[in-house]
Amino acid sequence: MLSLPPLSEALAFPLEVQAGQLLMPAAFINDTEAEIQALEDLIRHHHIGGLCFFHSRASAATNFEGKKEIPHNPDSLGTLKALVGRYQAAARYPLLMAIDAEWGLAMRIENGEAYPYALCLGALPPDSPLLYQTGLRMATDLREAGLHWNLAPVADVNNNPANPVIGYRSFGSEPSEVAQKALALSRGMQDGGLLTCAKHYPGHGDTAKDSHLELPVLEKSMASMEACEWIPFRTLIEGGVDAVMTGHLAVPALDPDGMPCSLSAPMIQQTLRKDLGFRGPVITDALNMHAVSKLVGDPSEVAFRALQAGNDLLCFVENPREAHTKLLKKAPAARIREAFTQVWGLKQIAFSADRQPKLPRQSPEALRALLASQTLCSLKESQPAGEIFNAGAFTLVTAGDGLQDFAQALPEPRDTIHWDLRESSGFQLPVQQNVLLAIAPPSLKPAGGFGLSEGALQAIAQLAGGNRLWVCLFGNPYVLETLPIGNAEGILLAYQTLPAFLKQAAAYYRGEAKAPGEVPVTLKIPTS
Repeated sequence: MLSLPPLSEALAFPLEVQAGQLLMPAAFINDTEAEIQALEDLIRHHHIGGLCFFHSRASAATNFEGKKEIPHNPDSLGTLKALVGRYQAAARYPLLMAIDAEWGLAMRIENGEAYPYALCLGALPPDSPLLYQTGLRMATDLREAGLHWNLAPVADVNNNPANPVIGYRSFGSEPSEVAQKALALSRGMQDGGLLTCAKHYPGHGDTAKDSHLELPVLEKSMASMEACEWIPFRTLIEGGVDAVMTGHLAVPALDPDGMPCSLSAPMIQQTLRKDLGFRGPVITDALNMHAVSKLVGDPSEVAFRALQAGNDLLCFVENPREAHTKLLKKAPAARIREAFTQVWGLKQIAFSADRQPKLPRQSPEALRALLASQTLCSLKESQPAGEIFNAGAFTLVTAGDGLQDFAQALPEPRDTIHWDLRESSGFQLPVQQNVLLAIAPPSLKPAGGFGLSEGALQAIAQLAGGNRLWVCLFGNPYVLETLPIGNAEGILLAYQTLPAFLKQAAAYYRGEAKAPGEVPVTLKIPTS
């Protein structure tokens, strides 16, 4: 096992070693052997401090416009474990192994365990022990894969329904509830032996632009930020979150030069460090994202400016060799040592022999079943659903993919019609008066109307206008604002197509399950 020298000894490392420790390039789980060997060489010769794992180059943020074909690896988890071993073997000092696993390893790998996304967890009461247990369960999964750091929880308050990048990744639109739920998840992960990270400071929830592609500008005052966006960050900081991630968004009230937070000394050194009182390590959001990469141009200059602004770890740094050289050439030695001290402190936590992680109470399957039973939300119910669907014939319309388990668990007799929501026409309409529309939109993001065609919306309007319609949504709650279903008899929010959620929703229509969840955002549902 690689040893981690104490900080007093590490501070005597040459500056080139300390500068290398600040770099956290991307590591792609599904890479070629040549690319894997190139990263091993980079680790050996440039003293890399950590890696952030992504599924593949085709699925990374830089492919948003390219639409490259994403490779499918049914054992990405096995590949990840093998790569963690290889890359650690190439390092002189232990690497921090990080990943974005906001809803579990399934966020990045095909055969990783999946848990509900944050907006679904937002349906739980703030004091629900399931939030903490989800954190513990995630921690166990990640540690077993050789990972130390989950770049989560998301602390953004999503109060903009059109937000193209946060949305379902947020716990909701009420700041204090977001704060409590993010803290509970964070503490679960920490007690489970994982490092955590509050993101995306100063708060990315009220933007209408995607920072992967362009620079969002948040026109809010400091007082407004204090009253909303900063409540979760303050709570997480006071609760001992391990790190804070700076987002690529500009807030002119905090930095009149219009710099994104990740490159803004005022927002990091003044607002985050002094006003919010954070003393721990600060990590950038991915530096390949166009909000900063197109703004600056030279990737090594992006890395230098991020360090100078006050970040300690440079995530998804592009051209790390050139970035390493640029830091040694331009960055003050004192700034490098300051950042290195923060990074080494994180490593001391991650590799401490005294750490005794707690284990989760439930298996992944059992936890998902509990979460499904507690997050189901009924927005409307003219009469108990079981009385309708156990009493006689009805038509089930499955609109979208992945709904087989739901359909099979519903009462008989019924007719079933399937709709492809991407089609523009040809939607078969039912004959029976009682209709259950189970809808799983193609996308969780609002861009392009969640993937719903205009023809699909027109067909839904016809259903709502001529039948007794019940709607069950497996998707982002904000989808309901796009559907003409205001006169529906019942509306159920089941969030996602994980099997446990499909089965729980079906149990509701059999009259065997309640819907105790609270919708975590304010919705305006249009009438037909």
